[in-house]
Amino acid sequence: MDTRDLVIQASGLKKIYGTGGSEVHALRGVDLRVARGEMVAIMGASGSGKSTLMNILGCLDQPTEGVYMLDGVRVDGLDRDELADIRNREIGFVFQGFNLLARTTALDNVELPLLYDRSGRKLDTKAMARATLERVGLGDRMDHQPSELSGGQQQRVAIARALITNPAIILADEPTGNLDTHTSVEVLALFQELNRQGATILLVTHEPSIAAYAPRVVEMRDGLVVRDHATQELHDATSDLQDLEPLEVAS
Repeated sequence: MDTRDLVIQASGLKKIYGTGGSEVHALRGVDLRVARGEMVAIMGASGSGKSTLMNILGCLDQPTEGVYMLDGVRVDGLDRDELADIRNREIGFVFQGFNLLARTTALDNVELPLLYDRSGRKLDTKAMARATLERVGLGDRMDHQPSELSGGQQQRVAIARALITNPAIILADEPTGNLDTHTSVEVLALFQELNRQGATILLVTHEPSIAAYAPRVVEMRDGLVVRDHATQELHDATSDLQDLEPLEVAS
């Protein structure tokens, strides 16, 4: 594969917490490549290292050893301000808890990342936020605050906020953890549709039934990647999520 098509190039990532006899080896030498336009699930139980890997890939933490290239930029070794800039520019985050501002409309929540843009560009931030909310099917909920939205609608607002800067990757950490089964299917179907439109998505989960919505699964255990494979073989083993019909999502 042409390395110019790789959004993520990670080699030999190690993360050690503590010193001496109290050292914890959270990552033990992880290699990962993700091409532009891929949707990849990173799956593992608690303590597998998936959260530590997510924090490094999301530029929230630095590896103890190893090389990490994000969209052609070497990230390991950047200082705090440089990491903040690359997070705002290159990464869209979607979290389990939505992380929306409570007394702020959906439109203003989605617009927020653009207000931190330091490129000097003149942006019509309101128009961009409206267009992105329409893209996730919330064109009629722009003036609603989070308390006036369902859990699924709140997560769609969070997804729109992640999309607004046109990031290199969308990093979704257990994005259906606070949702019921039917709403989870809606959100996962939306991620699939965004991926078909060209978005690069990393889906972090501990559930095989959620991971199966991604074409590729990277399984972790004890700080190592133990399996990297297509999800076709997972389909027979998935739970009731796979038996439900995804609802329509905006294209």
